[in-house]
Amino acid sequence: MEDNYIKINKALLPLSYLYRLGVYTRNKLFDWGVLRSRRFDIPVICVGNITVGGTGKTPHVEYLINLLQDQFNVGVLSRGYKRKSHGYILADANTPMHKIGDEPYQMKLKYPNIRIAVDADRCEGIDRMSEDNQLDVILLDDAFQHRYVVPGINILLVDYFRLICNDELLPAGRLRESKNGKNRANIVIVTKCPKDVKPMDYRIISKHLNLYPYQTLYFTKLVYGNLKPLFLTDAPSFPLSELSNKQVLLLTGIASPQRMLEDLNEYTGHITAVTFGDHHQFTNKDIERIRQSYDDMKGKNKIIITTEKDAVRLLIMEKDINLILRQHLYVLPLKIKFEMEQNESFDKNIISYVRKNKRNSSISPRENAH
Repeated sequence: MEDNYIKINKALLPLSYLYRLGVYTRNKLFDWGVLRSRRFDIPVICVGNITVGGTGKTPHVEYLINLLQDQFNVGVLSRGYKRKSHGYILADANTPMHKIGDEPYQMKLKYPNIRIAVDADRCEGIDRMSEDNQLDVILLDDAFQHRYVVPGINILLVDYFRLICNDELLPAGRLRESKNGKNRANIVIVTKCPKDVKPMDYRIISKHLNLYPYQTLYFTKLVYGNLKPLFLTDAPSFPLSELSNKQVLLLTGIASPQRMLEDLNEYTGHITAVTFGDHHQFTNKDIERIRQSYDDMKGKNKIIITTEKDAVRLLIMEKDINLILRQHLYVLPLKIKFEMEQNESFDKNIISYVRKNKRNSSISPRENAH
């Protein structure tokens, strides 16, 4: 295990105590029933975290889509972070990114037959999506703390390199609420596990997280696919192993680019990183900065690599990106893989819940709630 990713600003701990009081009070209002939580007659699976920053929510939601879409009609509901719209929007093939946000837009491009909707009011969003009687299950993206909804399965993601048991609340650390918030989860997944994780590490993490018997613990890692050209659709894809003789410009606008940078270093030692804030909306000035960084790299065998999330924001800037950059801009897809063949147990758990609780099931949802 590595703790070098965790930086605690001790000078801000007094403010964290005030923040803790506010979050504690809010959670107690839900626990006491002063603030009301709702259950729904359609299977709802929530995927989220209690930390600021990336824990891999999107690839885990996409894993669930891939798992369920062949057997069930799947919908995804997100708040649509940083979108330039309000209220409920059900995406279609012509919905622009700025109306639903980059992550829902990314999923709509990858899964055009899946119902993708956004609404900051998750209860309203579920009600609106449920009007489609053909829908079998709704995946809630990043709603672990949206306690107005009681999901049938609550999945909490925890970054291997920033375990919640070692972190502090905002603003000293990156926790959105006390680590005891994990007790609401049915499933806890430790994400971004390194390749060299040892069985002893699993046992140590399990002990530190101190989960209850009703909670199931899983471990996943990120697996990269072949690099795909973003703009030149007729150009071939190729594996990371072919980067050894290339100069790489890594372009990211994500919360935690360090892990990706270290992973790519295994394939080439010639990396220049150009980083922006999470969900960054690229401008002409940013494109010029990227072009300058690319031109400053030595050698002729150069490539620009970006993430799937950044790619959807670059696509809308195509006319502002010169031909040279477009010819050398590649996307690095990623997906998750369960450690120790835990996917068999996880898949069975999820499919069983949806099958027993979908609206046209003859089995009572109350009897078979997770």
